[in-house]
Amino acid sequence: MTLRRKTIYRGRVFRIEQDRVTLPHGPTVIMDVVRHRGSVVLIPEPSPGKVILIRQYRHAIGRWIWEWPAGSLEPGEAPARAARRECEEEIGLRPKRIQPLGMFYPTPGFCDEHMVFYHCTDLVRPRRPADGDPDEQIEPVVYRRRDVWRLIERGDIVDMKTLVGLVLLERGGVDKASARRAPSKRQLHDPA
Repeated sequence: MTLRRKTIYRGRVFRIEQDRVTLPHGPTVIMDVVRHRGSVVLIPEPSPGKVILIRQYRHAIGRWIWEWPAGSLEPGEAPARAARRECEEEIGLRPKRIQPLGMFYPTPGFCDEHMVFYHCTDLVRPRRPADGDPDEQIEPVVYRRRDVWRLIERGDIVDMKTLVGLVLLERGGVDKASARRAPSKRQLHDPA
């Protein structure tokens, strides 16, 4: 049970709250929680057996990495709409078909961000390319699906959402309802 909540930081993508809570097993403690609107992870497949990864610099870890295209939800934006928007922004292609593969929390120990994974197919070039985020330099590259496993084995892919997305793609997803059952604003305490 949350006894008190105080916002200690508010940024463009997330906010940090300090909650005083009584845990289910009894003790009352202070917990720092990162509140995030949620995000989408895209697994673009331009043709059978081929996928598109992006190479992007990640300041937090100080290196360039290979990963699936992904992005945060805009306020009030439905995950499926965000998936189409982010696909255009990050790889310059619009999916005619998207299939939800599952929804997961990447770091539930301190963050309420939920990631909804989508398989994007029937990719077409839009009439007018979408503008990407100014803080991103993205290089999309087509790989054979089996080569993505090799990139993971060699340590060229260190991003957990990319591993999870590849497993979901190989298995055809999980409970499809989970991908459509993103947390409500009430559950997320109206994130930034």
